[in-house]
Amino acid sequence: MEVVPTLDLMHYFASNTAKLLQPTTIDIGQYGLMGRSSQVVYKPLGVIGIISPWNFPWATPLDEVVMALMAGNAAIVKPSELTSLTALKIADVFRQARLPEGLLEVLTGDGSTGAALIDSPVDKIMFTGSVETGKHVAEAAAKHLTPVVLELGGKDPMIVLDDANIDNAARAAIWGGFCNSGQACASIERLYVHESIAKAFTEKVVSETAALKQGATTSEEIDVGAMTNERQLHIVEDHLRDAVERGAKVLIGGKRINEKQGWFHEPTVVVDVDHSMKLMREETVGPLLPIMTFKTDDEAIKLANDSIFGLTACVFTTDISRGRKLAERIEAGTVMVNEVVYTHALAQTPWGGVKQSGYGRTHGRLGLLEMVTPQHIHVNSFPSVADVWWFRYTKPARQLFRGLAKHFTTGSLIEAVPLLPQMLRRLFEKR
Repeated sequence: MEVVPTLDLMHYFASNTAKLLQPTTIDIGQYGLMGRSSQVVYKPLGVIGIISPWNFPWATPLDEVVMALMAGNAAIVKPSELTSLTALKIADVFRQARLPEGLLEVLTGDGSTGAALIDSPVDKIMFTGSVETGKHVAEAAAKHLTPVVLELGGKDPMIVLDDANIDNAARAAIWGGFCNSGQACASIERLYVHESIAKAFTEKVVSETAALKQGATTSEEIDVGAMTNERQLHIVEDHLRDAVERGAKVLIGGKRINEKQGWFHEPTVVVDVDHSMKLMREETVGPLLPIMTFKTDDEAIKLANDSIFGLTACVFTTDISRGRKLAERIEAGTVMVNEVVYTHALAQTPWGGVKQSGYGRTHGRLGLLEMVTPQHIHVNSFPSVADVWWFRYTKPARQLFRGLAKHFTTGSLIEAVPLLPQMLRRLFEKR
């Protein structure tokens, strides 16, 4: 899930960065007729600080390192203290590739190390992590006016419409909910199904979940592995306990597995849930799949948008036009139709959220633009001719300005034609 997409991203930016960061010419209207031209060029920021999480310890920092380097910057990576060795391996890979010294450094440590990085004179911070930590990062960076990209939590909804392919949508739901043991910010954590197909859909989800194999081995037969840390396992248990106490029903799974080789929780499907429950409001990051029903498209959209988060969402339907229209009504940085989770693996497309899922983007051209600063270059191609608005203001000049004001008010080129002789006199008069 991490290596192949990252290789693809490397190839993409190696082949396309020069094109994506080409200077952009701006149409400046009538000023162009006066020998003026404007361009935007893109310059490296300098040093990019990258603070990355534990759940995708290879792909998240490496993708951002690649974009930073390709845009002409240096990068400093501060990984989660739970995944320090992975970040050090990233640095080793670049060292073996003969990246010049000083362009990539890794700082290992706890939150105090991250705080020191933010307090340093880096030129931008790319942070991926929780909402609460993201708020602290933004506050600390603001003291130095250091710009920040925040990729924070998600509580991503999946809407299954009445015309959806039930079997395919069910398979998508369990992969979206349980891949990486549900430990992705884009995991499906809220599932809304039209009431007319809810019974058949839920039965299919349960049967597909029952077929999953879970364990600590790296065997290809294993579908779902362990959770990364015990703290996250406790959050899963807390959310599930809260839901059951409020009337939810567990259809399959629902408990920790006493596995000596890691922290395991069964893939769990829950029904009879509502938005008063933690597992429908707070980010879980674990293998819980709660299912609610809806009657109308409008109700589905209302439920999907009833969240402080807005990272990704998805709609399943056989009517693509209907799916697109509903997608545009959902408050999320990415909305997929008949797909789940995976667009972080697309180097070409932007990644990021709205609301408390953060701001700014990684990946694609928008992500690359986060690694540069735009500079406007304006050129006057007539270096020996004074501008008409420069001092001094003679009587003919004042008459010209009144005419120009009228022209700019109406936007009529016809009204501007009589002003051309006055313009020429003004350009060449002695001042």
